[in-house]
Amino acid sequence: MTNYFRLYRFGITPWERYGQAATASIAAVLGREEIERHRPLGRALDLGCGRGQFTPELARRGWDAVGIDIVPAAIETAKGKDIPGVTYLVGDVTRLQLADHGRFDFFLDIGCFQGFDAGQRLGEGRGVSQLANPGATLLILAFGPTRLRSLIGGVSRAEVEAAFPDWELLAVDPADTAGLGWPMNKTSPQWYRLRYSSGHPIDPD
Repeated sequence: MTNYFRLYRFGITPWERYGQAATASIAAVLGREEIERHRPLGRALDLGCGRGQFTPELARRGWDAVGIDIVPAAIETAKGKDIPGVTYLVGDVTRLQLADHGRFDFFLDIGCFQGFDAGQRLGEGRGVSQLANPGATLLILAFGPTRLRSLIGGVSRAEVEAAFPDWELLAVDPADTAGLGWPMNKTSPQWYRLRYSSGHPIDPD
């Protein structure tokens, strides 16, 4: 798993540069999530939100937005922006707890899932499923698997589906590579869109 604690400490945050360069393409995929829904849109969880780059956009669009990240310093910076309609939490997205977070209608994962090993991916899948309302959707932006996977992350379609067995894969679309430097721009990043299609698992004691 990428050592985000260290990267934030040294100011190495290439994912934030990508978010700025790909604003239009990210806005387009977020807009798609609103078409099938009535307002109010419901609750959205930004998984691995970092310093709150995308969570405020979810709130602006009408979601009750929550951002979660494991790095306390990143969450403190995000909270410092003081944007109405946004809540931030320190937490591990591979160990999500229903009692702490409640249920959600939409989940956004931009570059988080791709950095996990198989066990952590399954952990995120279990947690997201536990927190999902019926009909909830999930958007994952992830690099494809390459020879540099151990350094920059990446997942295959099969690995996405394996982590979310209770979800229907609705679409797999190529992502914009603007703002991704080498070698990330050679990883064939994809947007995975899934819908929760199973009943809720039994809540743990």
